[in-house]
Amino acid sequence: MADRVSALGASLGEGLERAREGMREREVVDALWEAEGLGALLWGFELAPMPPYDQCFELERLPRRVTNEARLRAPEEIEHARETARLWHWRARPAFLHAGSSLELPASWSSFEQLIAVAALRGHELGLLPAPIRGDFPAYGTAYRSLPADRQLEALSIAYERHRALNWLCGLGGSWSETPTDT
Repeated sequence: MADRVSALGASLGEGLERAREGMREREVVDALWEAEGLGALLWGFELAPMPPYDQCFELERLPRRVTNEARLRAPEEIEHARETARLWHWRARPAFLHAGSSLELPASWSSFEQLIAVAALRGHELGLLPAPIRGDFPAYGTAYRSLPADRQLEALSIAYERHRALNWLCGLGGSWSETPTDT
């Protein structure tokens, strides 16, 4: 497992070096978002703290190498973090999809907002989320539904990368690019 993380870290380092040498903007953005996944993996090895889901890992604070002192967190702790990431990813996806489509809810739910409020409260009760704000996930100091589009997209990216990394760390998917992120 440490070899997989070291290889990913080396790949990220190479990508960032190419960015300094004139990489196209899209490639730089992709490399920076992969740093979010790397941060989640480093958290799994007790090498970095996990920031809240409305903050990115600070790239300059991530260790450059995985050392022999790296120790995999307890499976229960990783599973808890994975479930947290899945829940944040779940929240981010419907917000992104809901904005431009007509999502159909099961007949038992009267509104999309009701579904979010129940998930936010239940996630808080399970210790996966901070306390809800006005029946929604708290993000950037407000209720998630109040976020402007650019903040919603940023939150989606954070949640997706962490979800993928933690799923990968738990052995889901044959390779990094094939790791599932179902919500």
